[in-house]
Amino acid sequence: MSDAADKPVLIIHEGEKAGQRWTIHEDELVIGRGGECGLVLPERQVSREHIRIFRDGDAYYLEDLDSKNGTWVNGKQIQASQILLRDGDEIQIALAVKITFVGSEATAPLLIDELPGTLGRLQINRDSRRVFITGIEVDPPLSLPQYRLLELLYDGAGAVCTRDEVIATVWPDAVGEGVSEQAIDALVRRLRDRLAEVDLEHQYIVTVRGHGFRLDNPVD
Repeated sequence: MSDAADKPVLIIHEGEKAGQRWTIHEDELVIGRGGECGLVLPERQVSREHIRIFRDGDAYYLEDLDSKNGTWVNGKQIQASQILLRDGDEIQIALAVKITFVGSEATAPLLIDELPGTLGRLQINRDSRRVFITGIEVDPPLSLPQYRLLELLYDGAGAVCTRDEVIATVWPDAVGEGVSEQAIDALVRRLRDRLAEVDLEHQYIVTVRGHGFRLDNPVD
């Protein structure tokens, strides 16, 4: 596996680093909260050294490093000392971070030409949670709350999304506790600022006073 295109890739779908990916260049990658890990995950539920992914011949295996909050592969908690990874396996770390194992860089669903070309200037790659405006990626990736809000508006296709819908989508565990108007407005401002880093000429997030928000996504 000397060619970089043949190296396996990890795509993070949930967690603070959602939308990011790592190519496994070495024969071993330790993942955890500790700064010495090859891939550092900041979530407090993650152990300092949570799992390691290592190569044996042409195969890759995952081992849980006696983590406190456990590891799941395809919905089943790891009981054996190590498990063979297959293309498309879903890894959940402490039920806080969700990662997809892709067998090689060449098959990772991350190419801009895979994105639909007629859905507007702003496009989302849901597999990797990457966002593009006129083909330029929003980098670094959006935070998880920012991405959830943008995906809600994107799916609305120009329809107004109420503040209650925003709360239910962005903060699903806080619906019963309540989320302040200020928290919603602050999130909208941050998302606007992130999109403006790529396109200063257009305001994508529109506030509809008294109702909520909608996405203005022009087709070029």
